[in-house]
Amino acid sequence: MLRWRRAFRPPSRGEPPGGIPGRSSRCPGCVPGQGHAPGRPLRTAAPLRSDFFRDLGQTLGHMGRTLKSQLPPLRGGEGGWIPPGTPLQRPPIPEEADVVVVGGGVLGWATAFWLKALEGRQHGMRVLLVERDPTYSQASTVLAAGGIRQQFSLPENIQMSRFSAKFLRNINEHLGVPNEPPIDIQFQPSGYLFLASPDGAEKLEATVQLQRDEGVQVALLSPTQLKERFPWMDTQDVAVASYGLEDEGWFDPWTLLSAFRRKARSLGVLSCTGEVRGFVTSPRDGDTTRIKYVHIHMRDSREYQPVACAIVVNAAGAWAGELLRMGGLPGPPLPIQPRKR
Repeated sequence: MLRWRRAFRPPSRGEPPGGIPGRSSRCPGCVPGQGHAPGRPLRTAAPLRSDFFRDLGQTLGHMGRTLKSQLPPLRGGEGGWIPPGTPLQRPPIPEEADVVVVGGGVLGWATAFWLKALEGRQHGMRVLLVERDPTYSQASTVLAAGGIRQQFSLPENIQMSRFSAKFLRNINEHLGVPNEPPIDIQFQPSGYLFLASPDGAEKLEATVQLQRDEGVQVALLSPTQLKERFPWMDTQDVAVASYGLEDEGWFDPWTLLSAFRRKARSLGVLSCTGEVRGFVTSPRDGDTTRIKYVHIHMRDSREYQPVACAIVVNAAGAWAGELLRMGGLPGPPLPIQPRKR
């Protein structure tokens, strides 16, 4: 804290208002050529300079430049340390890519990650991911509960879910990035519970047998066993129940999305903020068409960037059908539309 103190002595009787003759008007206790006169010591502080805040700004700016020179550089505008007031410079949208992934949710970033992870060589395939909303305010990924279960009625779904459980259990081996903190998706184990009436008991028992054949740990519970495990439940109309014993529960979906994105970018995946609204196609053999360009519209702008590509992956989630309709692609409509549940 800066304090302003000024020595002041009121003039005594018979003393001229300007002070005692022969003494400095600046310091009442000083005599020219003799220094400070004996008596009460003078307590005074240096006056506050008018350029104090200018010097403070220069000092903080020097500190910022020093920190910036010692910390790691930014990678593609993400990560690292950004001094206050530094404008973010996003990389320009490339003019061509081998694969364009439309949608930056967990499915889009997972697709981009696996394309690069299974590539076998670095800097080979050029993958561009396009996401229209960097805040993810309406994305299904972050609005979901993040549940995972093994109890499905199709072998393909069971196998995919078992692979996902193993992947999440060893997530740092797959998505860990050197010199970055480890990933913790905050998994909370909790089995899914399915109930069947007398009419559906046989079907549920057959489904459980299929799940066990695929290696799923699941228990069949009678009404008595169900009541013992869940005393608050009314089991009057329940004939049988299935309860998952392993690899079921929920986790933080935002952490999983961030881990996929961080790892994919470290492998060379490019990304941009924009919305794909159109395609340029050319006819192929038969009745099929080939996409040659995607039109990426900038946010809050009428401009768009055409990007030449060989493959387009529609990972727009609930808006996948809208993307095809908006792009004017031939073929039957995709029966997917956003719905609040």
